[in-house]
Amino acid sequence: MKLDGKVAIITGSAQGIGEAYARRFAAEGARVVVADVNRDKGEAVARDVGGTFEHVDVSSEEDTKRLVGEVLDRHGRVDVLLNNAAIFYGIENQNTTFAYLRKIFDVNYFGAWLMCRAVFPSMRAGGGGSIINQSSSAAFLHPEYPIEGDELPSFHYSVTKAALNAMTHYMAGCLGRWNIRVNAICPGPTMTEATRRIVPEHFLDMIVQFQMAIHRPLHPDDLTGTAVWLASNDSRMVTGQVIPVDGGMVMLG
Repeated sequence: MKLDGKVAIITGSAQGIGEAYARRFAAEGARVVVADVNRDKGEAVARDVGGTFEHVDVSSEEDTKRLVGEVLDRHGRVDVLLNNAAIFYGIENQNTTFAYLRKIFDVNYFGAWLMCRAVFPSMRAGGGGSIINQSSSAAFLHPEYPIEGDELPSFHYSVTKAALNAMTHYMAGCLGRWNIRVNAICPGPTMTEATRRIVPEHFLDMIVQFQMAIHRPLHPDDLTGTAVWLASNDSRMVTGQVIPVDGGMVMLG
């Protein structure tokens, strides 16, 4: 098992892609900490995978510090942080207010930064670790946004993910001296309840047929192998990379 004995915090892992990560990490031998705002679903996933649940609001610095402190009290270390928590399900795409843009940034970007900040001392003291940021192919795409009246679109979800990619590069460059690796996964549209709720079915079909080199829908389990690799010692010399896992919709290089 590639992650045997590793302690992994996975935020936003009560459902969807995060849940798939939690289940795969546990199957690979990791001691999984399911960290989420949804207590009922999070506790159920933790029971299923033999892990533990921690309630956390990643936009709260106090909460992120408390979470990591409790994990250290229980396990003694943190080997892997997977920053999956984000506002996507139920996102208000037509809300262009500054207040809403800040709300999305507080979770999608600053939440990941706060979690990295919270685990850094223990990872440094423990000789290293792997941080994996959950980005999105939306960071690379430039769709047309309808403009009504004088309201400039905020591009909130896409911009937070682009910022997360940039943070991945800077943080990797800074933390490598302590053997802390920082990488990002950029999924394409993935068949979760959130995606089906937000993205019209005909648009998803168009993406699969005309924008993806591999003409089949992306499912949460399609992402887990990349995450396991980045969390494992097999990728011990890989850092600062933003990796699209989207069936060839975005091709970097």
